[in-house]
Formats: sequence, structure tokens, C-alpha cells
Amino acid sequence: MKFLHVLILGFACALPLAASAQWQWIDNTGKKVFSDQPPPLDVPEKNILRRAAGASQRASVAPAPSAASAPDAAAAGAAPAAGLPKPAGVDKELAEKTRKAEEAEKAKQAAEAQKVAQAKSDNCARAKQGKATFDSGIRVARVNAQGEREIMDDKARAAEAQRVQSVIDSDCK
Repeated sequence: MKFLHVLILGFACALPLAASAQWQWIDNTGKKVFSDQPPPLDVPEKNILRRAAGASQRASVAPAPSAASAPDAAAAGAAPAAGLPKPAGVDKELAEKTRKAEEAEKAKQAAEAQKVAQAKSDNCARAKQGKATFDSGIRVARVNAQGEREIMDDKARAAEAQRVQSVIDSDCK
């Protein structure tokens, strides 16, 4: 039985080695990419850092299209100038998704700016109303920490009027 346990433990330790068959390359933006799939054909051979076990070198030159298929490929516009096939529509879809994401971000920022502007407008209206109350000369009462009503004296009125004026200066532009 002990031999069986050692054998199972050996297989369990060797299992991750089979999963390490990965590709590693540097993409066009300069980032290292790890994958179990080979890199795209537009990645230069010099940027491939590690190949999966058993993978041979890629052909550096794509095979030339036959004479019969060349007019069809040229008419369809499927073959790019470098002779490497590119998936059709992928770049357009990616550009469209990027554009939509940028538009959504701009709309979100505009909505946030609208919200801030509305809050400033409300604060401005309240501050102007408060300033009109203090400028009118009527007695103003406020509630203290104990919940009692107290009439503001001239010093407290002046301090509150100055605070309200600072709110008007900052929010009413």
C-alpha cells in the first residue's frame, strides 16, 4: 500500500508540469502575454519568448496563394498587403465597442456635471434666501444643542451672514 501512495503522490506532483505547456510573447503594446494558444501571426518571431512543448517554429513566410485563388482573394479583399490573413470585421467591431464605451463615459461625466451644477444652483438659491432673511432685520431664532430655541444676537447674525455670503460667492457663479 505504501508504494501505491508514493506512486499517486508522484503523479499528482507531475500533473502541473503537463499544464505548463504555454506560449509567452510580447504583444504590440509591449506587454507580456501568456496563453495556451499560439500568438497571432502579426507577432514577430523575435517577440516570442517561450513556446509550448512540442511546438515547432512558425513559418516566417506565408505560402503564396495559387493563381486560381488569387483573383478571388483580390476581389473579396480578404488578403491584406502583407499576405497574412486577418479575421474580417474584428477590428471594426473592436473600434465600435471602444467608441461606444467612450460615448458612455462622456455621457456619464456629463450627467455627473449636470448633477453637480443642479446642487450648486439649489445651494445658491437657499443661500440667497437666507441672506435676504438676515438683511431684512427680523429676529432669527435657531435651535441649540439641548433642543431649545434661542434668538441670535448681532454677533451671531453677522457670523451667519458672512457664512451665507461665502456660500453665495462659491456657488452662485
